[in-house]
Amino acid sequence: MRRTPPYRSVGAVEVPLNEPGARPGLPRTLHVTRFRDGETVRFSRSSGVVLASVLTLATAVPAAADPLTDFHRQPVSWSPCDETKVGPLEGLPLECATLVAPVDYRNPAGDRLQVAISRLKATDPARRRGILLVNPGGPGAPGLGLPVQLGRQEIAQVYDLIGFDPRGVGQSTQLQCTVIDELPIKNQTRPADADFGVFTANAKAEDHACQEAGGALRPYINTNNTARDMDIIRAVLGEQRTNYLGYSYGTQLGATYGTLFPSRLDRSVLDSALDPAKSWHEQDFDSVDAIRANIDLWAEWVAARNNTFALGTSADAVKAAIEEIATALRTRSIAGMTEVSHLDYGIGFYTRYRESWASYANRMQFALIEVRQGIKAAPSVAEDLANASRIARERTVLHTQEKAGVTVKCEWNWPDPQTSYREMRRYRQAMPYGGVVPELMAPNPCAFRSFQRLQTPVRATRGYPVGLVVQADGDTQTAYPNGVAMATALGDTLISVRDDGNHGHYRYNDCVTKLVDGYLVRGVLPPSRSSCPPYAEAPDIPVDTRSSLVAPAIESLTAVASRIHP
Repeated sequence: MRRTPPYRSVGAVEVPLNEPGARPGLPRTLHVTRFRDGETVRFSRSSGVVLASVLTLATAVPAAADPLTDFHRQPVSWSPCDETKVGPLEGLPLECATLVAPVDYRNPAGDRLQVAISRLKATDPARRRGILLVNPGGPGAPGLGLPVQLGRQEIAQVYDLIGFDPRGVGQSTQLQCTVIDELPIKNQTRPADADFGVFTANAKAEDHACQEAGGALRPYINTNNTARDMDIIRAVLGEQRTNYLGYSYGTQLGATYGTLFPSRLDRSVLDSALDPAKSWHEQDFDSVDAIRANIDLWAEWVAARNNTFALGTSADAVKAAIEEIATALRTRSIAGMTEVSHLDYGIGFYTRYRESWASYANRMQFALIEVRQGIKAAPSVAEDLANASRIARERTVLHTQEKAGVTVKCEWNWPDPQTSYREMRRYRQAMPYGGVVPELMAPNPCAFRSFQRLQTPVRATRGYPVGLVVQADGDTQTAYPNGVAMATALGDTLISVRDDGNHGHYRYNDCVTKLVDGYLVRGVLPPSRSSCPPYAEAPDIPVDTRSSLVAPAIESLTAVASRIHP
């Protein structure tokens, strides 16, 4: 988990609130403490409740028929983006600006927060067809730099690409959480019952940390309000309608925007979608099914090439060999892996991506030889597997379980600890791979939510032009049934990516990119149920190839991992 750096107070002042914007029952001054960490500034009322970074003082919005009129008409001042804040610009002229939005849309005259936006202007003004708002997902992921990542695509010719850091994130008013030190859990992918309480303690501490630092802001960090911020962005930029491209959680955000503002959304693409009718935790079980399916497919592929990998002549035998390695890891290091969690994270991650199937099988072959014959893997093999195991864990751990991300996920109900413990016991035995137990089944901070939830997510409904949903059948972050459900709910065209575990396909998968460009740029919808081949296929190793002929051609696992797109 990323840690919030310590802050140094460099001064405090009392600032009067404008009378019309003051909230009933709250002090008429804000105690403003400035902390230097980039441009982070924290504000708190004299009661001591922290509102997080760069929360703009409340000012009165003049009376109008539409209470959001002044927000829609606010001026916008563009300037070149700072690479230290948005990431590499790659030579592209990305501009940045800051808008203000209501903290609470039920009271637009109250406190305001800042929303940071970015713009990459259309490179072919004669063909320009408006703005394309883009979001990378999360929840809790910054999006100012996303236009740069999309800036070489055809869409950049005809759209102004508009990125933004959602409320609570990055350069927008930031939901800060105090630093917490998690209690360690040995072999956390298969914890003993006696360790379950540590997961609960960590979840409680995480919720408490966010509540202590940003409790006054947390009730307003949610999908509905972020979608409303998106409409302020649209209005400020002078557009009657917006177009949208969202990945992962960004698909939920796009569907919410279209539901709240159906007349203001034109073309939309939802890449690697959530199920709009299921809670976060309900979709966790779909992810478990996807992890299991990937492992089964890999085991079948490996068994068909037993002359090469010698892990077993059937899928069941291959999986039994993996558990044999796991058992040995309980007491000693094996081929660079020092604990069973290295194996569990690794198999969940590398069986997901077909291009890593051969390299992972090869490394498991060396591990099994060490277990059964006591022949140590070569130092280069052990180092490779150690590095690859670390990468797998880092890429699997849910980094969004903090700050704005954990707060957004509290829109939904989460199981109580005893229910979580039952699920942990079940999957510790049935599916310990891929971080299922600690990442998906352990108590979630939202189970101990210490702020009042003011609204629940809107139910996504159709009502705006038909768009695209893109979904891979092996994706473990947003499982394939989730995308089918999203496309069905919205009446959208579904593009299925076959035999692929990737998450996020536009600009990576050529077939997907061609279909999406055809729709966003030229308005051509593909057939309602279309399909694309995978981004990368499993290595071409014939089933009758012998190990001595193939082994030299198998890449290191770390090298393959470096090519797997995030």
